Amino acid sequence: MEGITIEQYFLLQRLERVKELIKYGEMTMSEIADRTGFSGVAHLSAQFKKLTGMTPTAFKELGSGRTRSTTWKVI
Repeated sequence: MEGITIEQYFLLQRLERVKELIKYGEMTMSEIADRTGFSGVAHLSAQFKKLTGMTPTAFKELGSGRTRSTTWKVI
């Protein structure tokens, strides 16, 4: 119904959780990667950038995402 595969859907859900954890600012990127099932920070960062067009650090610097909605690039 969404026009994406189940794998893409689950990845998007994981990245939404990543965005929430970045906003809270209580965990390191390593802890966030571990908590959300990525193999490491590099893998998390690559997937985040691939789907949002920005790095997790850039997302955090945008005021923790409070001022701008991130649009997912579904491939």
